[in-house]
Amino acid sequence: MEQSRSIFWATILVFAIGTSWGLYWIPVREIAALGLDGAWGVLAITSAALIVLLPFGWRGRKNLARSAPLALVSVALCGMAFLLYSVSLLYGRVAIVVILFFLTPVWSTLLSKILLGWPITRTRIVVLLLGIAGLVVMLGADGDWPIPRNLGEWLGLTAGFLWALSTVGIRAVSTAGPLESAFVLVAGAWLGAILLVPMLAPAPDIGALGHLGALLGWVLAAGLLGVAAAMAGIMWAATRLDPSRVGILLMAEVFVSAISAALIAGEALSAIEIAGGSLVLLAGAVEVWPRKAAHP
Repeated sequence: MEQSRSIFWATILVFAIGTSWGLYWIPVREIAALGLDGAWGVLAITSAALIVLLPFGWRGRKNLARSAPLALVSVALCGMAFLLYSVSLLYGRVAIVVILFFLTPVWSTLLSKILLGWPITRTRIVVLLLGIAGLVVMLGADGDWPIPRNLGEWLGLTAGFLWALSTVGIRAVSTAGPLESAFVLVAGAWLGAILLVPMLAPAPDIGALGHLGALLGWVLAAGLLGVAAAMAGIMWAATRLDPSRVGILLMAEVFVSAISAALIAGEALSAIEIAGGSLVLLAGAVEVWPRKAAHP
């Protein structure tokens, strides 16, 4: 009974996080509009999250020390992928960026073959074909070459690749718990933001920033709820749910992102783009759908 209750609440939590991440683009863009443009806003968000998670990282430092270095680096790389994803929401259409990020099953299939020597099964061939077809259809909707057309799309695509790369490394044994793992992930995002901020926008004039109360509110909401609490929740739930269920539940983000961006920002997708995005989502569903015989 206790296990069933734990699974139920973990399922509710992951679905709620996926849904809330579908609205994550709103605070990111609001913070940029209030003066923290480029990666500066994301640096503020991850700084708030890092401060909250720092005590948990310190308390779990022994568990972190016992974890495989590859596992810790991979978790930090997840954070850098999340950073690129966050910044991409400023420079591209929300739905397109999110769908490009969800091409991770394609990259995971290729990286597992190249780095781990895993065979590409028939299921993974289907994943590859669906994902690549969706990418071509979606990016070629205007009759142009099917390649990303702006910085946001390139960052979204790169973020998905880095996320897939990190998941391969995370298969190394880690003894870290959910809170200290969330700390490492956010620390990776924070470090990536430090490296990226000078490249995208000049340093903001702090004295010229207006609406400081609203700015602080958006930063705290995104940092504490959208990043710190969400990452810790995902890592807690991941120990109680099958990876397939986690992946399927997180797909709520795609639908909420597409609908909210269309209604709030006027970023509606064309019929062809919707068709391409649907193929990408189908590839993800095939990848995470439970099967009787698990692949390596």
